[in-house]
Amino acid sequence: MKILVIQQKRIGDVLTSTIICNNIKKQFPNYTVDYMCYTNSVDVLIGNPNIDTIIPLSHKVRKNYFSLFKFIFEIRAKKYDIVIDVYNKLETNLITMFTGASIKVGYHKWYTTLFYTHNLKRFENSDKPKYGFAIDNRLLLLNPLKLDKNNINPFPKLFVSSKENEETILLFEKHKIDRTKKTIMISLLGSEKNKTYPLQYMVQVVEHIANYDVNILFNYFENQIGDAKFIYNSCSTSTKEKIYFDLFGTDLRSFVSIMNQCDVIIGNDGGAINMAKALNKPAFTIFSPFVEKNIWATFEDGLRNISVHLNDFKPELFDNLHHDEIKKNHTTMYEYFTPELFIDKIDFFINNNLKNI
Repeated sequence: MKILVIQQKRIGDVLTSTIICNNIKKQFPNYTVDYMCYTNSVDVLIGNPNIDTIIPLSHKVRKNYFSLFKFIFEIRAKKYDIVIDVYNKLETNLITMFTGASIKVGYHKWYTTLFYTHNLKRFENSDKPKYGFAIDNRLLLLNPLKLDKNNINPFPKLFVSSKENEETILLFEKHKIDRTKKTIMISLLGSEKNKTYPLQYMVQVVEHIANYDVNILFNYFENQIGDAKFIYNSCSTSTKEKIYFDLFGTDLRSFVSIMNQCDVIIGNDGGAINMAKALNKPAFTIFSPFVEKNIWATFEDGLRNISVHLNDFKPELFDNLHHDEIKKNHTTMYEYFTPELFIDKIDFFINNNLKNI
């Protein structure tokens, strides 16, 4: 049996959808499971033994009709029996339809019966999430395969090689990280401005975390170094002494390896949080006002995984506001989301997950 799983978009989406591959292989180890994603997310799939072939779809191919249809017919030639389209947009609707697979699984929309043999309705806010809707809705797509539901593992996983671990340990030694202390990774910036906790507020969060006897690492991309430096330069001298500013991941694999040597992560919702959870690291997540917490607050248990959203503290601000309006006014909404609202929750998280500090 040959199966193709399709998940385009961002790192967190691609990583989360690996639970589909993991559970298929767990119960049907002889099946072939391939995974299609954008090229910028391939690194979170490296080393996953439950994926036989990674099929990258580049931006260049997507934006050229001739190249896209050539790509589609190359996929068709692979003769898949089952296609599971997690992305569920027109681009992947077409890819799925032309595969020739006898079973095509996707989420229900008014037009999707044209493309899929199985159209499954997502869980919605009126339902109660079990693991978080980002997880629940992906596991839903496994229903047509009739897997044993008592044998489902909902946790995404990242795989770090021994070589990567050894290189990162040497990197920590080079930067003179004190390994007798716990190390906290801070997800300093979101993937977009509207998903980034206000910088002046993040300074306060970093200052508070520095009250503990810990090492602090910042997660940021090289193109975000200006904002990262603003936060660092706004910190007190004593806090700066605990921050190893120059030790950061220059690409996804280096971030994964560095995060694997850290103890917990605190900060903005996004790919860094999802990758940390996939490494089984406790996570404290600060959500943007327009992101629906029920979807991405995965594996919330009030201990290892805790998240905060402005709606938790000031629900009256969201009365009668449509999602698009909240997103448009995210800057104003963020101003209400002061660190004082949740700093006690950060203390609880740190004390619960970093013992004896």
